[in-house]
Amino acid sequence: MPASFKVTSNNEEQYLKADFGDHAIGRVTPVDSCLWWLFLLRAYVLATDEYSFAHTPECQKGIRLILELCLSARFDMYPTLLVPDGACMIDRRMGINGHPLEIQALFYTALRAAKELLLDNQENANINQAVNNRLEPLIYHIRQHYWLDLERLNIIYRYKSEEYGEQALNLFNIYSDSIPYAQLSEWLPEEGGYLAGNLGPSQLDCRFFSLGNLVAILSSLTTEKQSQAIMNVIESRWEDLIGYMPMKICFPALRDRDWQVLTGCDPKNRPWSYHNGGNWPVLLWLLTAAALKTGREEIAYKAVEIATRCLPKDEWAEYYDGRNGRLIGREARKYQTWTIAGFLLAKELIDRPNLLNLTIFN
Repeated sequence: MPASFKVTSNNEEQYLKADFGDHAIGRVTPVDSCLWWLFLLRAYVLATDEYSFAHTPECQKGIRLILELCLSARFDMYPTLLVPDGACMIDRRMGINGHPLEIQALFYTALRAAKELLLDNQENANINQAVNNRLEPLIYHIRQHYWLDLERLNIIYRYKSEEYGEQALNLFNIYSDSIPYAQLSEWLPEEGGYLAGNLGPSQLDCRFFSLGNLVAILSSLTTEKQSQAIMNVIESRWEDLIGYMPMKICFPALRDRDWQVLTGCDPKNRPWSYHNGGNWPVLLWLLTAAALKTGREEIAYKAVEIATRCLPKDEWAEYYDGRNGRLIGREARKYQTWTIAGFLLAKELIDRPNLLNLTIFN
């Protein structure tokens, strides 16, 4: 599935050229584009009631091909998807290789969309069975092992390492010294919690990644209690996660030696810029949808008000820099399609709440 399309010309004729990652920095193949396609197909069908389109042989084959790729057997013990760094919206090195939350939340969303869209016939029988077999282990794994709140933080703080066998509590052999307890215990509000950015052997990435957490709310990957806890974090840490432009792609930014090692000294991803703690207006629609789904309308209204005040005069910038998102990104393009589209969708969701059903799973 292409990451994007470019309009090219030949003898005054225009045609679309697909980009499968060959134009990306580092030539990283996108994993998220096929998952978003399933999300969009479902939204289109719900909006138009044109189920016949999703049931065409071409669409059914497309769904099967995507799922066969995602569900193929791998050297992996867990129900999550193993992907390289830079394989999603964060398309530069940010230390998210392995099982990043963004891909897991989109994977779960794609599985649920496919479950609704695939016909129950002999041709789809194996894929339908594979989807059903994967959903429950995936949702349990994410809710149980990715979740961070003060209670969970205390459990991890007292982990014993080098445990073996099926009865081990510290399944991923996480060393407590690798967790920034001092900062987290102060930053997390009493009633707050969120899904960690990544999980793997001796690794628990405690950064807050907005897209993964918001998609988890929309898809009901998180429980109602967990969804409210995520919104509590956003509301309580407004200056950190929203600031002057909704909203920050991840928090906190990688700095000093971490920035040097994990990003390869990427100048575009310097601290509090671009994917390293920059603010991205495209996330506004996801924030709005998540706020409306959880009954936290005031968060949506406030975020859209900020964007309405700033985006037109800033010429619909791609991203913003700085710890509080006050500076237009140094290399930000203007009049960005996804900035404008995200803003329009957020406004539509507020003006026409019934449209929320196109973006959520109950």
